[in-house]
Amino acid sequence: MKLGAGRKRMGEGPPGCGPLIPPLSEQPRPLRQQIFERVRAAGFMPRIQIARELAISPASVTTLTSDLIDLGLLEELAAPRDGDSGRGRPAVALGVRAAAHHVAGIKLSDRELTAVIVDFAGNLLADVARPRQPGSMETAALLDTTEELLAEVCRKAGLAPADLSAVGLGVPGFVDSDTGVVHWSPTLSLRHVPLAPLLTARLGLPVHVDNDANLVTLAELWFGAGRALADFAVVTIEHGVGMGLVLNHRIYRGAKGLGMELGHTKVQLDGALCRCGQRGCLEAYIADYALAREATTALNWGAREAQSVPILLESLYDHAKAGNSAARSIFHRAGRYLAVGLANVVNLFDPDLIILSGERMRYDYLYASETMAEVKALALNTGRPVPRIEIHAWGDLLWAHGAAALALSKVTEGLLGQVRDLAAA
Repeated sequence: MKLGAGRKRMGEGPPGCGPLIPPLSEQPRPLRQQIFERVRAAGFMPRIQIARELAISPASVTTLTSDLIDLGLLEELAAPRDGDSGRGRPAVALGVRAAAHHVAGIKLSDRELTAVIVDFAGNLLADVARPRQPGSMETAALLDTTEELLAEVCRKAGLAPADLSAVGLGVPGFVDSDTGVVHWSPTLSLRHVPLAPLLTARLGLPVHVDNDANLVTLAELWFGAGRALADFAVVTIEHGVGMGLVLNHRIYRGAKGLGMELGHTKVQLDGALCRCGQRGCLEAYIADYALAREATTALNWGAREAQSVPILLESLYDHAKAGNSAARSIFHRAGRYLAVGLANVVNLFDPDLIILSGERMRYDYLYASETMAEVKALALNTGRPVPRIEIHAWGDLLWAHGAAALALSKVTEGLLGQVRDLAAA
């Protein structure tokens, strides 16, 4: 083999050097969309503030916001003013016309079903949560369940499904969000299911499907602690382990929409069996089924195998709180594996904040001081503190809120993201 074989010579290939970026691919979102999103995020905003924040002329703002008002998406509101004496003409601001559109957000897991209805301003109108029997479903059964859940939450909101503009749906597993194909999920008995197209055809509504951890991240980005942060990560510990990542205020999904699968990074070669079918995944050491497996072995609970995982976990937690050393060691071991995963997130992405979310966060042994200290020890020593780590043990409706945020973002892009404004600043 010659030295330098395979190297490009000067003059070969396209002229120039550096990344070849397709035209318009890095253009910002249309100004009308930026204006609408800023108003929705603020709740209300005067036109002069919009002009100042986007560095465009007041005349351009007047033209663009008039378009949005004519489309029925924004409306004028009387803006409250500090120290307002009530004299003279009240200040006018712009706000989202909440009734312009309604969307649904649905989360399907192998143990619980949740759904919400929100208006175009993101206000919650109705919610539903109900348990289901654990285990995977046939595709037809999952479609039936989703349709029934949607009808139930719509009735509670006083709407018909036909009144909705879109539905967001979250499922655990490997989801291609662009195509809506679920390549694997514990909620489905089959792989590579085109779930979004099937549900769109069944419901007669646009359906957008994403990994449930991404939806928790969207919920934090739209409604929670991540609203003002450019970069943050969410790690979920439930029946599995998931992760969502926000970079520059936008969720990152990877080239094919399948990235950020922290739970399926490998921490042990030829290790414990994960429910994805592979061995040594992080999830196989800290998810609920992993803790239940360890409990039946270490505590000689083989006779309890018929019990449900939640009951086994509650018993394990009670034993740990009562001082049982074997029970405590199970949580301690899981916490160490969690520390490995979190340290890898820190070393790879350096987020401003890591949020730990999900039902398992009620088990404080997982994030005890020893675990947090080990994250610090395993992260690169740069002389600066590691990112903040916060615990958000919110309920399952958080996931459905994230699905609603997905639907809202898709509706907004569909209405406003197609036309590029040429208004001069």
